Amino acid sequence: MSSAYQANFQPHAFDPYDQPELFRGVLTRRAFAFLIDLVVLSIPIVLAVIFIAVFGLITLGLGWLMFWLISPLSIVWALLYYGATLGGPHSATVGMRLMDLELRTWYGAPAYFVLGAAHALLFWVSMSFLTPLVLIVGLLNGRKRLLHDIVLGTVVINRSMRVAAV
Repeated sequence: MSSAYQANFQPHAFDPYDQPELFRGVLTRRAFAFLIDLVVLSIPIVLAVIFIAVFGLITLGLGWLMFWLISPLSIVWALLYYGATLGGPHSATVGMRLMDLELRTWYGAPAYFVLGAAHALLFWVSMSFLTPLVLIVGLLNGRKRLLHDIVLGTVVINRSMRVAAV
């Protein structure tokens, strides 16, 4: 290795062998956090569908032409939700906070808006095409990182254990 590379090399901030408590139960709690986040994401979408349905009745069917907006607005809403929550002060979505998890970069920094939105986008794309592979990857590495975590350089850890270690 060149000396320039060695000078810029930074090891992972979270080591599964030195700090196993950071990764204990992460995959299971991550699955439950995902389900909680699905509920949180679906509430405004369901309300929008109800509003459009009622508006369509009032306008004698003309308002139902707005139903095409549901799909693109759902995507925008999900990206805003993940970007704002993962990029917020807790570095966690509502489900992740309830499950005591947080998203960090591999070098220990908190997430930011663009990283949070990209994390969600890459998760949904990878789950669409590679569902078993995404989940198997998490079982085969010490940091319990899924495929999109590895690509983006992120790690999900137990929040209370990180705070206790600091």
